[in-house]
Amino acid sequence: MKLQVLRDRGHMLARAREFFRQRNVLEVDCPLITQAASVDAHIDLIAVRQENGWRYLHSSPEYGMKRLIADGIGDVYQLAHVFRDGEQSKKHNPEFMMAEWYRLGVTFEAMIAETVDFVRLFLGEIPSYTISYRDLFYQHTSMDYLKASEEELYRYLIDHGIVPYPGIEKEGKDALLNLILGAFIEPLLGNDALCVLAYYPASQAALAETCRRGDEMAAERFEIYYKGVELANGYHELADDKEQRKRLIEANEHRFQLGKEPLPIDEYFLEALKKGLPDCCGVAVGFDRLMMLRHNSDIAGVIPFVWTLA
Repeated sequence: MKLQVLRDRGHMLARAREFFRQRNVLEVDCPLITQAASVDAHIDLIAVRQENGWRYLHSSPEYGMKRLIADGIGDVYQLAHVFRDGEQSKKHNPEFMMAEWYRLGVTFEAMIAETVDFVRLFLGEIPSYTISYRDLFYQHTSMDYLKASEEELYRYLIDHGIVPYPGIEKEGKDALLNLILGAFIEPLLGNDALCVLAYYPASQAALAETCRRGDEMAAERFEIYYKGVELANGYHELADDKEQRKRLIEANEHRFQLGKEPLPIDEYFLEALKKGLPDCCGVAVGFDRLMMLRHNSDIAGVIPFVWTLA
């Protein structure tokens, strides 16, 4: 059975490349090992010891791809093996594959539509719908996340049988929002259709631009879910090098609060933004997760070899 799935995996890799070829998106191949790091409070990297110091197996080819875009290469994609330390379960392997691509001069909505088309390549003509983070949060909790206090969010968790982990109060409101979203909302998303969750809180923008929507500043960021599984994370990409540096510093400060080592900031990436990143949207899609849903399998059933704990 697994050999049949792996043959289909090879077939879907070819179909993915054809998807991008038809759209004139160029395949690139950025290094797996980087001198600096992609800084995220909640993603831990695998460090690689070399004679002249520590390097990192990348968690995304994003920084390298954006450097190429700033140099003028145009629309690009990569089918990349990526690495995250400590992520091992039926849905996770420390090494996995993502399809990541960037499109210049497209709207946020057009990027969502193209990503939905890519997902349908694997899962068939499933209907889709888009809902804002604010509307979804209210729909499931009857709370306006923007106006809810940290005390109200904490009380919601307690009242619904979740005891927050020690120290969550120090992490602030976003940690409480993330816990509510992950525990109560995400498992219900996309049961009968692809759910596109868009316009995240501005405080969760990461590498995304922000925009005003009524009384809310929101991140032009989207995620796609099907049967409770997160499949994609996309942005209208932030191009301001000063704002990006500020966010990376804040992410390192958050890591310190969590008892984690800060990571070296990638100055090559920031220099590329300073040189000028064209207006673009980008997205990363979990290739293995699409294969898991396609074959009703865990991750061990859709990749050649899994990492073992031994």
